[in-house]
Amino acid sequence: MGDARTAPGQAYPSELAIPSPPVSPVVMSPQTEDMLRRSIQSDDGSMGPDNVIPYLPQSVYLCDLRHNIGVEAFQSSMQGDVGVVSKWRMKDRMKTSSVALVLCLNIGVDPPDVIKISPCARVECWLDPMSMQAQKALDQIGKNLQAQYERWQPRARYKVNLDPTVDEVKKLATSCRKNAKTERVLFHYNGHGVPKPTANGEIWLFNKTYTQYIPLSVYELETWLQTPSIYVFDCSAAGMIVNAFCERPEWGHGGSAISAMKETIILAACGAEEILPQNADLPADVFTACLTTPIKIALTWFCPRSLLKDVLDRDMIDKIPGRQNDRKTPLGELNWIFTAITDTIAWNVLPRELFQRLFRQDLLVASLFRNFLLAERVMRASNCTPVSHPRLPPTHQHPMWQAWDMAAEICLSQLPQLLADPNAEFQPSPFFTEQLTAFEVWLEHGSEKKKPPEQLPIVLQVLLSQSHRLRALVLLGRFLDMGAWAVDLALSVGIFPYVLKLLQTTAAELRQILVFIWTKILALDKSCQVDLVKDGGHLYFIKFLDSPDVYAEQRAMAAFVLAVIADSHPKGQHACIQADLVRICLSHIQNAPPGEPLLLQWLCLCLGKLWDGVPEGQELAWGLRGTETVAQLLGEPQPEVRAAAIFALGTLIVVNESTSIAPSIAEEDTDEGPELTHERDVGRSLLPLHTDGSPLVRTELVIALARLAHSHNKQFRKAAASFVKPPSHSMLAGPRPPFNGHVPTTRHLSYGFSPTIPFSPGLGPTAALMGAGSVGINLPGAHSPSSILTPTVLTEPRASSAPQKVGPGILREDSEAFGNGELEESELSPSGLNAPGLNAPDANGADGNAPTANGAHPKDDSAIYGQLLGALYVLSRDPWPRVANSARQTLRMVGVELVSSGPPISNRRGEGTWHGPVTQTMQLPSHPGGGLIRSTSWAQTSTAAIASAAAGNLSQNWRNNPTASPPTRTPSFLPPTPPSAGMRRVSSSGFIPSVAQNSFSGGGRGLGDHLPTSASSTALAAMATSPTSTHAIKDAGVLPRSTLFSWSCGHFSRPLLEPSYEEEEEGMQRRAARERMALEGISTCQHLSAGVSKVSDQIASCDTESERETRTLLLHPFVPIVCIADEKETIRIWNYEEGQTVNQLDKHTGTEKGVSRLCLMNELDDSLLMVASNDGAVRVWRNFAERGKQRLATAFNVLEGHRQSARAGGAVVDWQQLSGCLYASGEVPFLHVWDMDREMLSASVPMQTDASVVALNASQVHPAQLVAGCADGSVKLFDMRTRNSLVGTATPHTHKVVGVDFQPGAEPTKLVSASVWGDIQLLDMRRASQSYLSIEAHKGSMTALTVHRHAPVMASGSAKQYIKVFSMAGEQLSMVRYHNSFLGQRIGPVSCLQFHPYQVLLAAGATDSIVSIYAGESQRPR
Repeated sequence: MGDARTAPGQAYPSELAIPSPPVSPVVMSPQTEDMLRRSIQSDDGSMGPDNVIPYLPQSVYLCDLRHNIGVEAFQSSMQGDVGVVSKWRMKDRMKTSSVALVLCLNIGVDPPDVIKISPCARVECWLDPMSMQAQKALDQIGKNLQAQYERWQPRARYKVNLDPTVDEVKKLATSCRKNAKTERVLFHYNGHGVPKPTANGEIWLFNKTYTQYIPLSVYELETWLQTPSIYVFDCSAAGMIVNAFCERPEWGHGGSAISAMKETIILAACGAEEILPQNADLPADVFTACLTTPIKIALTWFCPRSLLKDVLDRDMIDKIPGRQNDRKTPLGELNWIFTAITDTIAWNVLPRELFQRLFRQDLLVASLFRNFLLAERVMRASNCTPVSHPRLPPTHQHPMWQAWDMAAEICLSQLPQLLADPNAEFQPSPFFTEQLTAFEVWLEHGSEKKKPPEQLPIVLQVLLSQSHRLRALVLLGRFLDMGAWAVDLALSVGIFPYVLKLLQTTAAELRQILVFIWTKILALDKSCQVDLVKDGGHLYFIKFLDSPDVYAEQRAMAAFVLAVIADSHPKGQHACIQADLVRICLSHIQNAPPGEPLLLQWLCLCLGKLWDGVPEGQELAWGLRGTETVAQLLGEPQPEVRAAAIFALGTLIVVNESTSIAPSIAEEDTDEGPELTHERDVGRSLLPLHTDGSPLVRTELVIALARLAHSHNKQFRKAAASFVKPPSHSMLAGPRPPFNGHVPTTRHLSYGFSPTIPFSPGLGPTAALMGAGSVGINLPGAHSPSSILTPTVLTEPRASSAPQKVGPGILREDSEAFGNGELEESELSPSGLNAPGLNAPDANGADGNAPTANGAHPKDDSAIYGQLLGALYVLSRDPWPRVANSARQTLRMVGVELVSSGPPISNRRGEGTWHGPVTQTMQLPSHPGGGLIRSTSWAQTSTAAIASAAAGNLSQNWRNNPTASPPTRTPSFLPPTPPSAGMRRVSSSGFIPSVAQNSFSGGGRGLGDHLPTSASSTALAAMATSPTSTHAIKDAGVLPRSTLFSWSCGHFSRPLLEPSYEEEEEGMQRRAARERMALEGISTCQHLSAGVSKVSDQIASCDTESERETRTLLLHPFVPIVCIADEKETIRIWNYEEGQTVNQLDKHTGTEKGVSRLCLMNELDDSLLMVASNDGAVRVWRNFAERGKQRLATAFNVLEGHRQSARAGGAVVDWQQLSGCLYASGEVPFLHVWDMDREMLSASVPMQTDASVVALNASQVHPAQLVAGCADGSVKLFDMRTRNSLVGTATPHTHKVVGVDFQPGAEPTKLVSASVWGDIQLLDMRRASQSYLSIEAHKGSMTALTVHRHAPVMASGSAKQYIKVFSMAGEQLSMVRYHNSFLGQRIGPVSCLQFHPYQVLLAAGATDSIVSIYAGESQRPR
């Protein structure tokens, strides 16, 4: 969030100023900058200020919250709803509805077992019974006691029994329980006129004539009153009754007994061996007085102990002006302070659960227990200890009692003047101001690890005062901002009813802090939404959201609160919709200030929660054109905003999960309502995001597409069926273009498009597949029109005894494969003939997608489903696991399932050389592991097959043998190899496919051009409904759930006002240390002499024990580890000083495509390991050097449309920390530039060549500059700051480039390149016609080149087991080669080399499992 700003005319408390989060740029210290200037100073002493920053990048990337949690933790953290109902909310709130008052006084007759002193305490309920007739006094005492209790619970039913018999008490108890039903009953017993209770737990009553004392067992009394109940025993030896209750035998067994004991509360005046105080200065019922009249008895007891005892008269206490419920009067303030102090004592002393049960469950019980704390203090002074069940710890010496004494003394000191002059002004006590100051001091130094603030209950009491309310709210907000633990503590104290009531205020100065507090509460506990809607609190936040003088970060909080109110809460949704919240959110999206992503994110999430499952809200969205408004955010730079926009659009798609997801596509078409059209438009708007760089965005996309696939299941199944529909009989019999051995030079041939389909360079491969239906889609990775060829159908029956089927196919023409007379696996692509959106020619040969007379293309609504299927297929191969799993689940839902199939055929030995038209024949395997799978029994399909044969769609063999047994052998083109990803159709009822398709593999483009390439074969096979396919339908019935909302709520659970600086300080210290190491290394490397730069001494060697060759290496700049990647995409992190492997990363989906590049992001900070695979997948790992702690920060495909070639190699990528850009190219005609801050493709620069890019290096010294080497021997220099980006081209080689890099130093135009022929060329791109220095490093077979970032050295390696090190002047400094001697160094055919960026260390990998580290003389270990 940005800095909180004060709206005009509003006083926004400075304590709540919300600072901006730490920005990515890191500011260097003056010492570091000075050291940097000296390190890069040139020989003549000159230096420009612009030379300072480039050496040490000042920005960090992929460090946001969405990157800090790995895949598993990310998913688990988002599984639950927002906030779980915490323990603060009492699930069984209760009230005391019946009160039985039993007084056994027998005035005038003392009990026989009590010897009273003279004078002794006589006052009962503040009435002296000797001052009037006994019966009259008894009646008045009963009335007084009832009045004292009514002060605390005025709505209860009161019944008084004076000197009763056992029968009268029984009648009273049963009547109270009957009236109370399941609510609590209070039984008050005053036994001052009867003997003490017995050890057996009996209390005494009277007979009818008052001549005898009759015992009553408390066990029998408990059976009459039942539970829940509370007992108050004001008599001597009352502790005996408590002991009897606790020792009751049946209370110790069974769950019901434990529950009964828990629901029984007892308050006893003294212990089992004690008698009541007889001090004449106190009333005889001092325990009852403490429980019911605490202020009066507290002051009565305090006056003789006060410094004012000579000034005060006890009669003045009864004359204290004011009312207890008026806090502005002396009596009201004393009661307010007393409540705050006793609450504070209880909260600080009692366990949380007990505090909740005694002080928050029942108002009367809470009052009695607060007053019980006073009784303990007063009666302990008279050597009497009140007892309770449940038992409370001692509180009579708590320090807060001293604060009470101070407040009482301040009030009493004014009492003589107030009584003498009725107009005298009462001065409020400074108690609350002082306690707020103490709380503020705690906030400065407190934390979760320290003791909670004692003043928290007092802060809540202060909210009742207008004079202190704003300050209290601000301090409370600061406390809640400390974390969820603080919110839970505040809720357990009782904050909720206070802040809920405050939403009824209209004070403008409280709006911002109240919204902030409610944001914190709802971030923890979503259940408060019910209370807000019930009390109309949502209107407060809607009004705040739409206020003109509110800034973006404050609006975002209000939007969050409203989103939580609507989350899975129909009443909240309808209430907010009725209050016009949908229009308000849309208007603020349109008028949002720039640079406020949090506001846009929560406006979208709020809209999504309002629309989800509410037809009223969805109709309002269509009517207000809300989809268009939200869709404008799909291009926002922040991934969270894009994901939230997808979430909002996805919730507009109506999903009825109770309906079947497997309708028959043979059903009659029904009339489509406008909702289906709107939902299709939503699908169109979401389609371009399937290549987004953020997993957060793609996850929401696949969830939205799953909803669409569920809602439009029949249309999706039709689209899936069309992919496997064979061509018409006339097309199968039509002429075929002859093959003459000529292969076009274009690299991308098998896209399956008709040349009559208009193609725009602005449209990506997915859009090209869509044809006319993809207006307005602009995707990265677009291809030139020359890459679009007419599909070729190749059919020729193969002799076989088994039934065979002929399918349409698109020949994948690989120029390099044909160049040596070899043919890799040809493919059968569904996009060739009948893909949705690419209509087959009509009878006259006209193109079904031909433009209309006005040049526009007809909008084919059915085409969108084919496009979406293609996008789902791309997402099913996503490197982020959750995206891939959800996409596969969605494909199953529409009848397409990824299955196992064999890898592509690689004709490396020259078998199967193609000399003419190829026959494509399919035989279905008999087991699921052999590639294509058909689950339908042949007997079930015979009837439909005959019908299909009559239509001319099947081969003659199939027509003649419709009921033949299934084949038992695997097709020749599907060898029985370990399975990899493929596709099949899980058909619905009513659809019997007539042909099975071959796989989309390798360089071919299944589902049109937008499907990703793969070294493994994939297949789209048709299946009819059968018992074996039921599991797929069952699995597909569960829609993937979005967890974006729950995850986004975590933002407000973290500190917003005062971010934690502990981790930041640790990071700054680490960066400062690494800066010093880097600057020292740069200085050392730049001043190395040629002799010192010899790199030939092997200092470490590692055997990876891998069966695959080492593909690439990476030396960590500041930690002695090297990252080693092999062909199997296993990455080992090896400490070359300790000689051990510290970690291993092998979670790259087992595709075995090989790693093409390892890069280190944020090398000066918390480094991340970027792993680029040959198929274009990039994964970024956090904590990669910590075993078991590695986590994926992000993963995406940088080259949608890339086609891996055996000769050209895989995708080539490089990371540039200075610009924050990831550059990628390969078998695509573009250089893709990814902005890793936005996680978006920022540019696609044309390569202006037909040759593949095989080497790519971005300058780590000069921002926005990079160089690319191509398969035709050319070298291209790019500067992304220029208009055309491509600033220079040279062709220094006649063979494929194996490495290219910038020369060390400040000249961005000087390059080094090498080719497989063995030559190294040093170029100055300002004179690119020829190199200024040529080095014949190897006689062919060069495999690797690396150039040091700062030292004037470079190294090359060859397959002939040589490593040579050269200076920038062309002098060979050293050579490492294979020696047969025992002490000789061992190296295999070199596959990769890598220099340390700040030391002269060289890591070398070979085709065997050995990795070696070589050092120059200056780097030898001492």
